[in-house]
Amino acid sequence: MSDLNKLGLAEARDALRAGDVTSVELTDACLTAIDGAGALNAFVHHTPEIARDQAETADARIKDGDAPAMCGLPIGIKDLFCTKGVPSQAGSRILEGFLPQYESTVSQNLFDAGAVMLGKLNMDEFAMGSSNETSVYGNAVNPWKVDDRALTPGGSSGGSASAVAADLCLAATGTDTGGSIRQPAAFTGITGIKPTYGRCSRWGVVAFASSLDQAGPMTKSVRDAAVMLQAMCSHDPKDSTSADLPVPDFEAMLTGDIKGKTIGIPAEYRMDGMPGEIETLWTQGAEMLRDAGAKIVDISLPHTKYALPAYYVIAPAEASSNLARYDGVRYGHRATLAQGDGITEMYEKTRAEGFGAEVQRRVMIGTYVLSAGFYDAYYNRARKVRTLIKKDFEDVFAQGVDAILTPATPSAAFGLGEASDDPVQMYLNDVFTVTVNMAGLPGIAVPAGTDAQGLPLGLQLIGRPWEEGDLLNTAYALEARAGFVAKPAKWW
Repeated sequence: MSDLNKLGLAEARDALRAGDVTSVELTDACLTAIDGAGALNAFVHHTPEIARDQAETADARIKDGDAPAMCGLPIGIKDLFCTKGVPSQAGSRILEGFLPQYESTVSQNLFDAGAVMLGKLNMDEFAMGSSNETSVYGNAVNPWKVDDRALTPGGSSGGSASAVAADLCLAATGTDTGGSIRQPAAFTGITGIKPTYGRCSRWGVVAFASSLDQAGPMTKSVRDAAVMLQAMCSHDPKDSTSADLPVPDFEAMLTGDIKGKTIGIPAEYRMDGMPGEIETLWTQGAEMLRDAGAKIVDISLPHTKYALPAYYVIAPAEASSNLARYDGVRYGHRATLAQGDGITEMYEKTRAEGFGAEVQRRVMIGTYVLSAGFYDAYYNRARKVRTLIKKDFEDVFAQGVDAILTPATPSAAFGLGEASDDPVQMYLNDVFTVTVNMAGLPGIAVPAGTDAQGLPLGLQLIGRPWEEGDLLNTAYALEARAGFVAKPAKWW
């Protein structure tokens, strides 16, 4: 078999179990692809020795008939996940040299399922960004290209999206606080699912906004997303927000039968200035689901317009609290001090050097909205808006809607540097995705078409809480009818 790195998870799993290929061969194919893709800057910490050791162990387990779900499948891990003995910097200078002495629950679950770690993937610093331009490693680059324009792979999981789209790994982990799995998935023509808040443990994942963060898989297909999500999920006593619920067999639920399902189309997502290509794709997506037997209904989510401003109060507020722990005392970067400097100067200089401009901006916003005199005016008001957004979804689901169809992003991938000077414009990339995080719901981005330049465009499906199986099945039906098979032409 040639081009082994181009296989998806399910395809590679079946080939491994049939004896058509070995995990070592799969892993070497991916490592070779990574070595030849430096221009994408997707992988930032390489772990070839770990990968080959894990692949050899996986091959032995397969030979012995002891192969768990992900056995022998090479994947990439977003740099936000702590990996034991492997640099875990969250894309930030302030965690320079940090080698965790523990494994995040999600990555441990994947390794317990037999997955092979190729390395750590690029990301926006502390997951704060929509273009992967805030990373201390420099930006990852989208493998899709138009007229020599370097395009963003999206953010914050930009390295994960770029690596999967360019076939550097079979799949990758991502995290999603306001759209950081779904937006980059849409920008690169891959699939990405953010599960219900609490479905995947947050333990060992460097925190951005604790009430919004959720891990999920970024894959080449909906089936692959089902396979990987099942391996990632578990109840974790170390995470107080982890749900003590059984994890269904998501792959077994992929029948493609959605006859009788009701799909809602929210009026509030039809925004002024929406590109015609996005509007057309959305309409086509609804027709595809109708063709599959679903009933399409118009719905209203009246508080949608307040989601983005409320999100950009709550997320920075939680970030300012979470990032207070980074001070250069016990680990990570510490500034060089001048004679006479004390502890206060050490904190100030270390944090000024260690945090990038976007992280500093969000920490200052968060500190401001939590300060005396502004707490009620901003933070408490945003929390009340969040409750109303959540109730909008609850009301719609109570009326019999099974899933909601929306665009994934307001545009195709934009050029690197094109929006970096305008934070508000950058924040608008999350306009279709933040409501899902605010309400704690599962959401999936599926590639469904291309724009006039040939760049991928994605559609988003939002599901009921804890119903990832149904959501994946609806996405599976949409994927089958969209028939998206385009791949970026290799230039790197």
